Order: sequence, then structure tokens, then C-alpha cells
Amino acid sequence: MTYEQFEPYIKEAFPFVSEKQLGQFRALDALYRDWNSKINVISRKDIDSLYLHHVLHSLCIAKYVLGEDLPGWAEDGAAQVLDLGTGGGFPGIPLAILFPHIQFTLCDSVGKKTIVASAVAQALELGNVTVVNDRAEKLPQKFDWVVSRAVTALEGFIPWVKGKYTQGILYLKGGDIAEEIAVAMERHRIPKGRVHTWSIDRWLQDEYFEGKWVIRIEKF
Repeated sequence: MTYEQFEPYIKEAFPFVSEKQLGQFRALDALYRDWNSKINVISRKDIDSLYLHHVLHSLCIAKYVLGEDLPGWAEDGAAQVLDLGTGGGFPGIPLAILFPHIQFTLCDSVGKKTIVASAVAQALELGNVTVVNDRAEKLPQKFDWVVSRAVTALEGFIPWVKGKYTQGILYLKGGDIAEEIAVAMERHRIPKGRVHTWSIDRWLQDEYFEGKWVIRIEKF
């Protein structure tokens, strides 16, 4: 998927997007190609699929939260969001472009990855992004939301962010998630009704997104 193919999806799904934001999305291709040649944060065979596999995938969180009208995400909101295990900046950087009124902290324990995320954020002049090379447990502040893209199984992820959020977790995950959710709910005693799932292919009818989900876990 090229930027030219990507743009219509964004304009249709997020009609409020500005020319400045579109320019920032367009700039991602050159920025990630350049940085990926120095520090490999995206598989080299996958870089041509940047917009489909990484940017659009990240923005599935945006499509979901706006559709559900979740607290803090609308234009009059002011959520504080932690992107844990951000790698080179996903899902945090695409979300920060789309939601300039929201403050994003992009956190990863691997230093070379945060170098890339920080450089991309600076090049795009994203004043709402802070990049941190650390573990979530060491972050002193609490956030409204935690977002992440399949850094580990849910049962392992939940303890990392315990006490770090006031609203919930938004997790991008693929595959057969039913058993994974059941294990996490039992192990961490998550009450019934606190876990919600949204199939990404409700929005994006592409084979890449078959079996991929946004999982929301309310604070419990």
C-alpha cells in the first residue's frame, strides 16, 4: 500500500483530518525507510507495507475509540496515553498525529528502538509525544489509557501496567483470542463484562486484518 492508496481510508474514516496531518502521514514513509536502513525496527521485507501493516493497523484503535466514544479521545478530550512496547513508534506515532490534543508517552525498554521513535516524532514536530527508554513499572505517573500492539500474551502484559491507568487498556492482537482472554481473566480475576473485543475487519476488509482485533480491558 502506497501513501496515495492509504489517504482515502483516512479521509473517509476521520473526516476531521487536516492537510497538516496528511502531510505528517505522508512523511512517515521516507522517515521510516531512512531510519530502518540504520536501525532495523521494521522487517526489511515489510517496509513496503508500512501504511497497511503498521500505520492503518495502529489507527484501528482510533476507529474503535471514536466509534465507542471512549473518555478522553474526542476533540474536547485531553487523555494521557501510554504506548507500551512502542518499538519504532507503533501504535503511538500514528495516533499522536491523528489526536494532537492528546499527550502520548511512548515507552520501550530497547534503547535503539526509542531512538527511532524519538527521531520520527521530532521530525514530524509532534509536540504531544514523549519517548521514554524504560520499563513501564518504573514510570512514576499514571495514565488514562494504555495502548499496545501485541508485545506479549495478555496474561503477561496486564501485570506490567497494573496501577498505571485510570480508564483501561487498548490492545491490538491477532489470532484465536478467546482462550488468551479467558486465561488472563482467570489469572488476574478480571470481572465478567470488563473485556470487550472489536474485529478490525469490520472496518478494513483486507486479508491481512482477518483474525485481528482491538481488545479493550476496562479498569478492574
